[in-house]
Amino acid sequence: MDIDRPEVIAEVARAFAQYERALISNDVQTLGALFLDDARTIRYGAGENLYGFAEIETFRRARPSHGLDRRLSRTVITTYGNDFAVASTLFERDGDPAKIGRQMQSWVRLPQGWRIVAAHVSVIDRPAD
Repeated sequence: MDIDRPEVIAEVARAFAQYERALISNDVQTLGALFLDDARTIRYGAGENLYGFAEIETFRRARPSHGLDRRLSRTVITTYGNDFAVASTLFERDGDPAKIGRQMQSWVRLPQGWRIVAAHVSVIDRPAD
């Protein structure tokens, strides 16, 4: 198995960047398009456990549209073969400097393009340096 083929990393990085732009602008349509529309798609959020695309969509539509700006750091995209990847990143928000967020996404290449099939978001106290 080829791990971290540069062209596959570049594809996933573009999809990841598209997701990030949609997230901070609350582009619910694009966010939905980047998750696989399937009952098996899961998103564990900072305060919710969402099972299936329908629950994820319902959450996105009800989510506040302000205070979404954030800064990413330590983003790592690892690809396995041509069709599977994991994207991991840390994020910070100005409104809560004592906290650091963590995000992981499992991406799969499907006929319609790269889609998130599982995601996890959590926020923890900022570790001491």
